[in-house]
Formats: sequence, C-alpha cells, structure tokens
Amino acid sequence: MKKKRIIAIIAIALLLIIAITILLLPKNETYISYNDFTKLISSGDIASVEITNNKVSFIRNSISGDFYTDNPETPDFKEYILINNIKINDSFSEDDLGFVFDVLFYMFFFVVCGFALFKFSEIFGATKFKVVRKSNTKFTDICGMDDVKKDMIKTVELLKNPEDFKKRGIRAPKGIIFEGPPGNGKTLFAKALAGEANINFIPTKGADFQSAVMSVGPSKIKAVFKKARRNKPCIIFIDEFDGIGERRNYTGTGIDKENNRIITAMLNEMDGFETEDGVLVIGATNSYGSLDGALVRPGRFDKKFNITNPDKSTIVELINMYSKGKKISSSINIDSLAKCFNGLSCSAVETLMNEAAVEANINGRDEIVLEDIVKAGRKTNIIKINKV
Repeated sequence: MKKKRIIAIIAIALLLIIAITILLLPKNETYISYNDFTKLISSGDIASVEITNNKVSFIRNSISGDFYTDNPETPDFKEYILINNIKINDSFSEDDLGFVFDVLFYMFFFVVCGFALFKFSEIFGATKFKVVRKSNTKFTDICGMDDVKKDMIKTVELLKNPEDFKKRGIRAPKGIIFEGPPGNGKTLFAKALAGEANINFIPTKGADFQSAVMSVGPSKIKAVFKKARRNKPCIIFIDEFDGIGERRNYTGTGIDKENNRIITAMLNEMDGFETEDGVLVIGATNSYGSLDGALVRPGRFDKKFNITNPDKSTIVELINMYSKGKKISSSINIDSLAKCFNGLSCSAVETLMNEAAVEANINGRDEIVLEDIVKAGRKTNIIKINKV
C-alpha cells in the first residue's frame, strides 16, 4: 500500500512538472513596437493585455493572433490601460512559474531520493544478512548444559516435524531468548540448534539494524524476515538482542524514537508469520530485564533459556577440550584446577588455557605446568592462582 502511494505521488509530481513546462514554453507571438502599441490603444484595437515583468502580451480586435510589445515599467502604465477600457488578464510571470517549477522539481527529487533510500536500504539489508545453509555445530560440541540441551532437543523435533505436532494441537515456538553472562556459548547454542535441526541459519547482531538514517532500521528488520521466509525453515539469530529490543522510551531523543520504530517493526513481523512458516527467532542478551515487555511476552518469545557460567563438572570438560594438542603436567590435578576456575565463563577458561600454553612455549616446555597457569591468570587479569 505504501509503495502504491509513493508511485502515485511521483506520477502526480511528473504530471505537474510536464504541465508547468508546457506553460513555460514560449508562445508564437508577433512583436509590435511600443509606439505602434499606443496607436492601437488610441484606435481601440486592443481587446485585452497580459502584463509581465519582461513584456506586454495582447490580443487585437481586428486581427487574430498573439502579439507582444515591451513593458515600459512606468508607475502609471496599468492605469493608462484601464482608462482606455482594456481588460487586463491576470497571469504568472515566467519568474513566478519558474519558482513553482523549482519547488515541484525539488519535491519530486526528494520523493524519488526517499523512495530510492528505502529500496536501497532494503536491498542492502537483505544482502548484509548471510544465510548459513548448513551448520556443522552440534550439541556434542557444547560442554555441560545437559538440562538446556534436553529442552532444546524437543524444540528441534518441533522444527523438523511441524505438521506432525500441529495435528496434535502443538505449535512450534516463534521465538526463544538466551539469557546469561557473556562468553558462555549463546551463539554456539543457536548454531547447534540449527545444526541439529539441519535448517538454515541467519546470524545477526543488534547493531546490524541500527542506523543514523531514520526508518532504515525497520526496513532491515523487514529485509531479514523476508530473507528467512524465502529460505525456510530458517533460524534468525540476533546477538546482543537488547541493542534493538530495549524497553521503549516514548519521551526520548531521535535515537530512542528510531529504536521504538525498530521494536514496532519486530512486533509486526513476529505477529505476521505463523509458526508453520518455518521461521524461528532466537535472541541472545546479557540483560533480559531491559527488554521491552511487549516484545518478549509469550506468543512471541515462548521460551527463555539461562546460559549461565559453567559448573565444576563442565569446567573439567572445558579444560580437557581446550587442552587438546596441549599437554598438561601430571603434577596438576584437573579437579582442583576446576575449583580454582569456579565462577569463570567458558571463554575465560579457554583464554586461560591458551595463554598458559603460550607461556609454556615461551619457556621451552612441552607441557603446561602450574607456573604457566599462574602467569596466564595474571597477564589476562582474569584470575589469581597461587596453588592447585
């Protein structure tokens, strides 16, 4: 509907420009000197005149055709015409018509530019978001989080066989929220879900939808959903979801208003598709409490998983996983080391083990010793370890 309105506006603007251009075309008029013109007035041969800045156009009683003469531009010229009972026709001057033409031209220019901006932003938005055709990540690539995996496997089954569950009166969720501190694999879980379900995956970030140009953000939202529908079944993953889903502020600045428009576009898209369309939205956030209540309500985002820091058994798995290709000294007790790593994120554990391997390599050792882990903790400023 909006596109039709824009096309109609452009068509009207074009017609007006064509009409004014025709009006601005010079008439086929015959020139008569001003002296002869005054004689024609005296003889009563002038039927009507049009006075502009540059000339005086007139029509004669005795001869058909259009004539013109020079405008004397004297203060009493118009009174002189009226005294001789000659009709003066109102008309725009070429300057006036030119001004109107300029206004309409710029209106047409900005309408076209605005329409092109939206189209290009939609095209740009659509090309910006890449579709991962096949994710090789599986749940087996994720350490721990067994309870979350079990619940997500049920979601995988819903995505794989939506028609079977629909017959039982069960619908697949439209949206899922992953909440938790950074560095614990929220993105990895989304990829694993796509890999387990063997469906397409579009990875995005909240910052991808932000723009300094008004209404470009909402157009990108529409573009990514349009692409997901073309590639269904498909998962749209939005990392840093609070970057666009933050609670709306109706009295804020222009940035806040643009964020409101993005959320509204998101609401419209999520309400506009049915779960059997095969599109699932996954949002990852470190701050669930800051999200807009209307956006994350049941019916839009039906499930919320807490991806927390790993427990002791998961940390042991992480240490073993991140030690592949790196030999750990037998003097280090893995269980005791896991206790020292308690409260760290998965990425922090990986960083420590990698930095410890670097320290061992610098010192010419083939295995990681406690000293390497202690130095790694100090260098990265992640944790202080004295003994294990």
